[in-house]
Amino acid sequence: MAFSGAVTLTDLNDFITPSQACIKPVEVKKAPISDAKGAALTDIRVDDTGAYYEVEIGPKATGAPSQKLTKAEISLNDCLACSGCITSAESVLITMQSHEEVMSFLQSNPPPGDPDHKIPVLSISPQSLASLCSVSRAKSSSGSPSMRGVLDSVKAFASAELGFEHVFDTTFARHMALREHILEYEERSAAFKNKEEGSLPMLASACPGWICYAEKAHAEMLPFISRTKSPQQVMGTLVKEWLGRKLQKRRIYHVTVMPCYDKKLEASRQDFYNEQYRTRDVDCVLTTGELENLMSIKRWNSDHQNHSPALETFGIPDLFMPPGSSSGGWLQVIIDHIVERERLQGRTCNIRTKTIRTSDYEDVVVEAVNQFNQTEVVFRGAKCYGFRNLQNVVRKVAKEAGVKGSGSAGRATRGRVTGVTAALRARRARKGEEALTQTELGDDRPYDYVEVMACPAGCVNGGGQARRPIKAEESGDVVNLVNGDTAGMGSRWGDREWVKAVEETYWNVDQDNSLLDRMNSLAELVVTEFGPQDSTEPPDVRRHVALRTQYREVQSDVIGLNVKW
Repeated sequence: MAFSGAVTLTDLNDFITPSQACIKPVEVKKAPISDAKGAALTDIRVDDTGAYYEVEIGPKATGAPSQKLTKAEISLNDCLACSGCITSAESVLITMQSHEEVMSFLQSNPPPGDPDHKIPVLSISPQSLASLCSVSRAKSSSGSPSMRGVLDSVKAFASAELGFEHVFDTTFARHMALREHILEYEERSAAFKNKEEGSLPMLASACPGWICYAEKAHAEMLPFISRTKSPQQVMGTLVKEWLGRKLQKRRIYHVTVMPCYDKKLEASRQDFYNEQYRTRDVDCVLTTGELENLMSIKRWNSDHQNHSPALETFGIPDLFMPPGSSSGGWLQVIIDHIVERERLQGRTCNIRTKTIRTSDYEDVVVEAVNQFNQTEVVFRGAKCYGFRNLQNVVRKVAKEAGVKGSGSAGRATRGRVTGVTAALRARRARKGEEALTQTELGDDRPYDYVEVMACPAGCVNGGGQARRPIKAEESGDVVNLVNGDTAGMGSRWGDREWVKAVEETYWNVDQDNSLLDRMNSLAELVVTEFGPQDSTEPPDVRRHVALRTQYREVQSDVIGLNVKW
């Protein structure tokens, strides 16, 4: 049976497993080599704990004690520097980002009066809250816990049982990231009009799985990826810099709770390490399942112990859900900005949404209509969830932008624009000469923006989310499917009905009409307070330093012909 030579990807699935070959070099310590003729034979043995020992055997054995062999370890930094894996998998052992690490710190942390005391701060994502709330509803025999009730329960648990002094959700940090996202989009739009390469389309950057994949497999996409930090890392900046100044103390231990294992890798990026204070913006990341596991170990019942302690909030609002997607509303906030911009110019907007195959891939076109009923397409965007859809978008963006794939050939031709791409971009950059009609652009218009997420259904279906409770067939008791772990679940760990339930829970939040105004007011204040107090840098520069990051290509040292199957 013959296969197409164009098919080069293997193990193509929505959740990509580790590479078949790990390329991390193993350090080999040189030891003096004894005389082979007079040396005793050795053997490797394993004890009951799984430790490996080298022991002498044979007639020439000297009776020397066995020597314990050093275990080879791979840290998160090794994973980030390696290009052997497309993206991290949930089955990879992560030793520096776990609930054991958090408990170890909390138990060894000196009391508050000690100069070495670090202030423990916990931040939890709204997707994690929705997952925990859905689990509580599935287990509850009476009533339906609300998102507010679950947040209060998490605050009570984190402070009373674990010793955290401050607990926040990350919706304010996400709001700041969305505001910065809009500013960056306007900057890129202006750069595109000046015919600068790598400006549009702008690709969302909140998903670390997508970022890791792009850095290692599609470096040609890096110029298009938004430089705005993810909500987790914006929260890290807020806690370590802004909140640290409020507390007049830089020694803070910051833990986040996220729906995704890749957030652990994101927090470990060297870009998010503060050299001045020798600390990361986020010290440790727990998944939703790990937090649920901790609550189960402590026998914490959110149904009955949902009283919220009087923790200082520093005026930070919570539970703000912007419209759009449950992954953050990145596409929707850009669309809303475009609509408002056109309204100020005296034009109304029509929004056309088209589903491509599944709801994980949607195409959106914004048409502006003037007073003479003339229509112009002013924006085209897409929502793309899951690696399968992501592959299609990468190819489409590369074709429209005139770039080719990774590798020497791709780098040599990067930026070359030919054929249909040149015509589309020339028409797109034309300004003031003629109104472009729907027939000319419409669905043929290149993308201006794409909201990209690695998980199907987005962040509510993250690999670290709490599992759906099921009824045990014999006892009738409610039990967790796999106790917060993905082992044995296969690649598709979220069933549609459960993901739908978590999605509905996410949006079932009562929001005060004044919440957006309070969010904007505080965000404007916080931006002015970034950076050193005696800094002479312009506010825009300090804002960029605080809220933006960068990406870099990871060169692959793996030769496909050398992979052992």
